[in-house]
Amino acid sequence: MFYTPDLLRLIATIFIAVTCVVIGDTAGKLLTGGRVDPFIVAWSRFFLGALMLLPFSRLTPRELPALLNRSVLLRAVFIICGICCILTALKTEPIANVFGAFFVGPVVSYILAIVFLGERPSIQRNLLLAIGFAGVMLVVKPGFDSSAGMAYALAAGTFYGAYLVMTRAMAGSFRPRFLLISQLLIGAVVLAPFGLRSNFPVPDMPLFALLLISAVGSALGNYLMVMASRKAEASLIAPLVYSQLISATGLGIVVFSDWPDLISLAGLILIAVSGLGSLLVHQRAGKERLSRMSA
Repeated sequence: MFYTPDLLRLIATIFIAVTCVVIGDTAGKLLTGGRVDPFIVAWSRFFLGALMLLPFSRLTPRELPALLNRSVLLRAVFIICGICCILTALKTEPIANVFGAFFVGPVVSYILAIVFLGERPSIQRNLLLAIGFAGVMLVVKPGFDSSAGMAYALAAGTFYGAYLVMTRAMAGSFRPRFLLISQLLIGAVVLAPFGLRSNFPVPDMPLFALLLISAVGSALGNYLMVMASRKAEASLIAPLVYSQLISATGLGIVVFSDWPDLISLAGLILIAVSGLGSLLVHQRAGKERLSRMSA
Protein backbone atom coordinates (compact mmCIF):
# COMPACT_ATOMS: atom_id res chain seq x y z
CA MET A 1 0.00 0.00 0.00
CA PHE A 2 1.45 3.38 -1.01
CA TYR A 3 1.39 6.17 1.57
CA THR A 4 1.85 9.77 0.46
CA PRO A 5 3.41 12.32 2.85
CA ASP A 6 0.00 13.99 3.23
CA LEU A 7 -1.64 10.69 4.18
CA LEU A 8 1.13 9.92 6.67
CA ARG A 9 0.64 13.34 8.28
CA LEU A 10 -3.11 12.73 8.42
CA ILE A 11 -2.59 9.32 10.06
CA ALA A 12 -0.23 10.88 12.62
CA THR A 13 -2.66 13.74 13.33
CA ILE A 14 -5.61 11.37 13.83
CA PHE A 15 -3.60 9.07 16.09
CA ILE A 16 -2.44 12.00 18.24
CA ALA A 17 -6.04 13.29 18.35
CA VAL A 18 -7.59 10.00 19.48
CA THR A 19 -4.75 9.43 21.95
CA CYS A 20 -5.47 12.83 23.51
CA VAL A 21 -9.13 11.81 23.86
CA VAL A 22 -8.12 8.52 25.51
CA ILE A 23 -5.79 10.39 27.89
CA GLY A 24 -8.71 12.66 28.81
CA ASP A 25 -10.96 9.64 29.40
CA THR A 26 -8.22 7.94 31.43
CA ALA A 27 -8.17 10.96 33.73
CA GLY A 28 -11.97 10.77 33.79
CA LYS A 29 -11.83 7.11 34.86
CA LEU A 30 -9.40 8.00 37.65
CA LEU A 31 -11.83 10.71 38.80
CA THR A 32 -14.97 8.58 38.66
CA GLY A 33 -13.11 5.70 40.30
CA GLY A 34 -12.26 8.12 43.09
CA ARG A 35 -15.97 8.70 43.79
CA VAL A 36 -16.35 11.84 41.68
CA ASP A 37 -19.75 11.91 39.97
CA PRO A 38 -19.44 11.30 36.18
CA PHE A 39 -21.75 14.28 35.52
CA ILE A 40 -19.38 16.57 37.43
CA VAL A 41 -16.46 15.30 35.33
CA ALA A 42 -18.50 15.79 32.15
CA TRP A 43 -19.48 19.35 33.09
CA SER A 44 -15.90 20.30 33.97
CA ARG A 45 -14.78 18.92 30.62
CA PHE A 46 -17.23 21.07 28.67
CA PHE A 47 -16.69 24.15 30.86
CA LEU A 48 -12.89 24.09 30.85
CA GLY A 49 -12.82 23.13 27.16
CA ALA A 50 -15.03 26.13 26.32
CA LEU A 51 -12.80 28.45 28.33
CA MET A 52 -9.66 27.22 26.59
CA LEU A 53 -10.98 27.18 23.02
CA LEU A 54 -13.23 30.25 23.06
CA PRO A 55 -10.33 32.65 22.24
CA PHE A 56 -9.43 30.50 19.21
CA SER A 57 -13.00 29.89 18.00
CA ARG A 58 -13.41 33.31 16.33
CA LEU A 59 -17.00 33.32 17.55
CA THR A 60 -18.71 36.52 16.41
CA PRO A 61 -21.85 38.27 17.77
CA ARG A 62 -23.62 37.46 14.50
CA GLU A 63 -23.13 33.73 15.19
CA LEU A 64 -24.59 33.76 18.71
CA PRO A 65 -28.23 33.24 17.58
CA ALA A 66 -27.09 30.08 15.78
CA LEU A 67 -26.36 28.54 19.19
CA LEU A 68 -30.15 28.18 19.54
CA ASN A 69 -30.54 26.55 16.13
CA ARG A 70 -32.42 23.26 16.58
CA SER A 71 -29.86 21.23 14.64
CA VAL A 72 -26.97 22.78 16.61
CA LEU A 73 -28.75 22.04 19.90
CA LEU A 74 -29.62 18.46 18.93
CA ARG A 75 -26.05 17.75 17.83
CA ALA A 76 -24.76 19.12 21.16
CA VAL A 77 -27.28 17.00 23.10
CA PHE A 78 -26.01 13.87 21.34
CA ILE A 79 -22.37 14.53 22.32
CA ILE A 80 -23.39 15.56 25.87
CA CYS A 81 -25.27 12.30 26.38
CA GLY A 82 -22.42 10.34 24.79
CA ILE A 83 -19.78 11.79 27.10
CA CYS A 84 -21.93 11.34 30.22
CA CYS A 85 -22.57 7.71 29.26
CA ILE A 86 -18.94 6.88 28.50
CA LEU A 87 -17.74 8.44 31.78
CA THR A 88 -20.38 6.41 33.63
CA ALA A 89 -19.17 3.26 31.86
CA LEU A 90 -15.52 4.00 32.68
CA LYS A 91 -16.43 4.11 36.37
CA THR A 92 -16.72 0.32 36.48
CA GLU A 93 -15.36 -1.12 33.23
CA PRO A 94 -11.84 -1.55 31.73
CA ILE A 95 -11.05 1.33 29.40
CA ALA A 96 -10.22 -0.90 26.39
CA ASN A 97 -13.56 -2.74 26.71
CA VAL A 98 -15.45 0.55 26.98
CA PHE A 99 -13.88 1.84 23.77
CA GLY A 100 -14.53 -1.52 22.11
CA ALA A 101 -18.25 -1.22 22.89
CA PHE A 102 -18.13 2.48 22.01
CA PHE A 103 -17.23 1.52 18.44
CA VAL A 104 -20.83 0.55 17.83
CA GLY A 105 -20.90 4.26 16.88
CA PRO A 106 -19.67 3.73 13.28
CA VAL A 107 -22.40 1.10 12.81
CA VAL A 108 -25.06 3.54 14.02
CA SER A 109 -23.55 6.33 11.92
CA TYR A 110 -23.52 4.13 8.83
CA ILE A 111 -27.17 3.12 9.21
CA LEU A 112 -28.36 6.66 9.93
CA ALA A 113 -26.36 8.00 6.98
CA ILE A 114 -28.15 5.52 4.68
CA VAL A 115 -31.59 6.38 6.08
CA PHE A 116 -31.28 10.17 6.43
CA LEU A 117 -28.45 11.21 4.11
CA GLY A 118 -29.15 8.80 1.26
CA GLU A 119 -25.64 7.30 1.25
CA ARG A 120 -25.19 3.99 -0.58
CA PRO A 121 -22.30 1.99 0.90
CA SER A 122 -20.47 -0.66 -1.10
CA ILE A 123 -20.74 -4.40 -0.42
CA GLN A 124 -17.13 -4.39 0.84
CA ARG A 125 -17.85 -1.68 3.39
CA ASN A 126 -20.99 -3.51 4.52
CA LEU A 127 -18.90 -6.62 5.11
CA LEU A 128 -16.22 -4.71 7.01
CA LEU A 129 -18.90 -3.03 9.10
CA ALA A 130 -20.34 -6.45 9.96
CA ILE A 131 -16.87 -7.61 11.05
CA GLY A 132 -16.51 -4.54 13.26
CA PHE A 133 -19.95 -5.10 14.77
CA ALA A 134 -19.07 -8.74 15.51
CA GLY A 135 -15.98 -7.46 17.32
CA VAL A 136 -18.10 -5.07 19.37
CA MET A 137 -20.38 -7.95 20.38
CA LEU A 138 -17.39 -10.03 21.51
CA VAL A 139 -16.25 -7.15 23.71
CA VAL A 140 -19.72 -6.43 25.10
CA LYS A 141 -20.69 -10.12 25.52
CA PRO A 142 -24.46 -9.50 25.46
CA GLY A 143 -26.51 -11.75 27.72
CA PHE A 144 -28.02 -12.01 31.15
CA ASP A 145 -24.64 -11.46 32.81
CA SER A 146 -23.89 -8.26 30.85
CA SER A 147 -22.91 -5.36 33.10
CA ALA A 148 -24.65 -2.01 33.33
CA GLY A 149 -21.31 -0.36 32.53
CA MET A 150 -21.13 -1.99 29.11
CA ALA A 151 -24.74 -0.95 28.45
CA TYR A 152 -23.67 2.65 29.11
CA ALA A 153 -20.72 2.17 26.74
CA LEU A 154 -23.07 0.95 24.00
CA ALA A 155 -25.36 3.92 24.66
CA ALA A 156 -22.35 6.24 24.39
CA GLY A 157 -21.46 4.76 21.01
CA THR A 158 -25.05 5.09 19.83
CA PHE A 159 -25.19 8.76 20.79
CA TYR A 160 -21.80 9.32 19.17
CA GLY A 161 -22.97 7.70 15.93
CA ALA A 162 -25.94 10.08 15.83
CA TYR A 163 -23.56 12.97 16.60
CA LEU A 164 -21.31 12.00 13.66
CA VAL A 165 -24.25 11.98 11.25
CA MET A 166 -25.47 15.35 12.51
CA THR A 167 -21.95 16.75 12.09
CA ARG A 168 -21.76 15.43 8.54
CA ALA A 169 -25.18 16.84 7.68
CA MET A 170 -24.31 20.29 9.08
CA ALA A 171 -20.77 20.53 7.72
CA GLY A 172 -21.82 22.74 4.80
CA SER A 173 -23.88 25.10 6.93
CA PHE A 174 -21.50 25.95 9.79
CA ARG A 175 -17.75 26.36 10.01
CA PRO A 176 -15.84 23.65 11.96
CA ARG A 177 -14.68 25.92 14.80
CA PHE A 178 -18.23 27.09 15.41
CA LEU A 179 -19.48 23.51 15.62
CA LEU A 180 -16.75 22.69 18.15
CA ILE A 181 -17.27 25.72 20.40
CA SER A 182 -21.07 25.39 20.17
CA GLN A 183 -21.05 21.90 21.64
CA LEU A 184 -18.71 23.01 24.43
CA LEU A 185 -20.76 26.08 25.35
CA ILE A 186 -24.08 24.24 25.21
CA GLY A 187 -22.67 21.34 27.20
CA ALA A 188 -21.30 23.69 29.87
CA VAL A 189 -24.73 25.32 30.25
CA VAL A 190 -26.83 22.13 30.15
CA LEU A 191 -24.64 20.29 32.68
CA ALA A 192 -24.14 23.30 34.98
CA PRO A 193 -26.87 22.19 37.45
CA PHE A 194 -24.95 18.90 37.92
CA GLY A 195 -21.48 20.45 37.96
CA LEU A 196 -22.32 23.18 40.46
CA ARG A 197 -24.38 21.15 42.89
CA SER A 198 -23.52 21.06 46.58
CA ASN A 199 -21.77 17.66 46.70
CA PHE A 200 -18.89 18.77 44.52
CA PRO A 201 -15.78 17.07 45.95
CA VAL A 202 -13.39 18.99 48.16
CA PRO A 203 -10.91 20.62 45.75
CA ASP A 204 -7.23 19.72 45.96
CA MET A 205 -4.28 19.70 43.57
CA PRO A 206 -4.67 16.07 42.36
CA LEU A 207 -8.36 16.70 41.67
CA PHE A 208 -7.66 19.90 39.73
CA ALA A 209 -4.85 18.19 37.80
CA LEU A 210 -7.08 15.30 36.72
CA LEU A 211 -9.95 17.64 35.81
CA LEU A 212 -7.54 19.71 33.73
CA ILE A 213 -6.08 16.65 31.99
CA SER A 214 -9.59 15.36 31.29
CA ALA A 215 -10.67 18.68 29.76
CA VAL A 216 -7.43 19.43 27.87
CA GLY A 217 -7.17 15.90 26.45
CA SER A 218 -10.75 15.95 25.18
CA ALA A 219 -10.59 19.54 23.86
CA LEU A 220 -7.22 19.11 22.12
CA GLY A 221 -8.27 15.79 20.60
CA ASN A 222 -11.51 17.25 19.24
CA TYR A 223 -9.69 20.34 17.93
CA LEU A 224 -7.18 18.20 16.04
CA MET A 225 -10.05 16.14 14.61
CA VAL A 226 -11.74 19.30 13.36
CA MET A 227 -8.50 20.44 11.74
CA ALA A 228 -8.05 17.02 10.11
CA SER A 229 -11.64 17.13 8.83
CA ARG A 230 -10.78 20.27 6.88
CA LYS A 231 -8.12 18.38 4.91
CA ALA A 232 -9.73 14.98 4.37
CA GLU A 233 -13.17 13.56 3.81
CA ALA A 234 -15.03 11.76 6.57
CA SER A 235 -14.84 8.37 4.83
CA LEU A 236 -11.04 8.47 5.13
CA ILE A 237 -10.94 9.77 8.71
CA ALA A 238 -13.49 7.28 10.06
CA PRO A 239 -11.33 4.12 9.74
CA LEU A 240 -8.31 5.93 11.17
CA VAL A 241 -10.26 6.60 14.38
CA TYR A 242 -10.08 2.86 15.10
CA SER A 243 -6.44 3.44 16.11
CA GLN A 244 -8.00 4.71 19.35
CA LEU A 245 -8.15 1.06 20.44
CA ILE A 246 -4.34 0.93 20.51
CA SER A 247 -4.14 3.89 22.89
CA ALA A 248 -7.05 2.65 25.01
CA THR A 249 -5.58 -0.83 25.42
CA GLY A 250 -2.09 0.51 26.14
CA LEU A 251 -3.21 3.05 28.74
CA GLY A 252 -5.57 0.51 30.31
CA ILE A 253 -2.64 -1.86 30.85
CA VAL A 254 -0.16 0.81 32.02
CA VAL A 255 -2.44 2.86 34.28
CA PHE A 256 -5.00 0.31 35.53
CA SER A 257 -3.33 -3.07 34.82
CA ASP A 258 -6.48 -4.00 32.88
CA TRP A 259 -5.52 -6.78 30.48
CA PRO A 260 -8.32 -7.74 28.05
CA ASP A 261 -9.50 -11.35 28.34
CA LEU A 262 -9.13 -13.58 25.27
CA ILE A 263 -12.69 -13.00 24.03
CA SER A 264 -12.42 -9.23 24.43
CA LEU A 265 -8.99 -9.27 22.79
CA ALA A 266 -10.43 -11.18 19.81
CA GLY A 267 -13.19 -8.57 19.58
CA LEU A 268 -10.70 -5.70 19.68
CA ILE A 269 -8.67 -7.36 16.90
CA LEU A 270 -11.79 -7.72 14.74
CA ILE A 271 -12.64 -4.05 15.27
CA ALA A 272 -9.08 -3.08 14.31
CA VAL A 273 -9.26 -5.31 11.19
CA SER A 274 -12.52 -3.61 10.24
CA GLY A 275 -10.91 -0.17 10.53
CA LEU A 276 -7.78 -1.15 8.59
CA GLY A 277 -9.89 -2.82 5.92
CA SER A 278 -11.98 0.32 5.55
CA LEU A 279 -8.81 2.34 5.04
CA LEU A 280 -7.58 -0.09 2.35
CA VAL A 281 -10.95 0.06 0.56
CA HIS A 282 -10.87 3.85 0.64
CA GLN A 283 -7.33 3.93 -0.77
CA ARG A 284 -8.23 1.55 -3.60
CA ALA A 285 -11.38 3.52 -4.45
CA GLY A 286 -9.29 6.71 -4.56
CA LYS A 287 -6.81 5.15 -6.98
CA GLU A 288 -9.65 3.92 -9.20
CA ARG A 289 -11.13 7.44 -9.31
CA LEU A 290 -7.75 8.88 -10.30
CA SER A 291 -7.34 6.24 -13.01
CA ARG A 292 -10.76 7.05 -14.48
CA MET A 293 -10.00 10.79 -14.43
CA SER A 294 -6.66 10.33 -16.22
CA ALA A 295 -8.11 7.91 -18.79
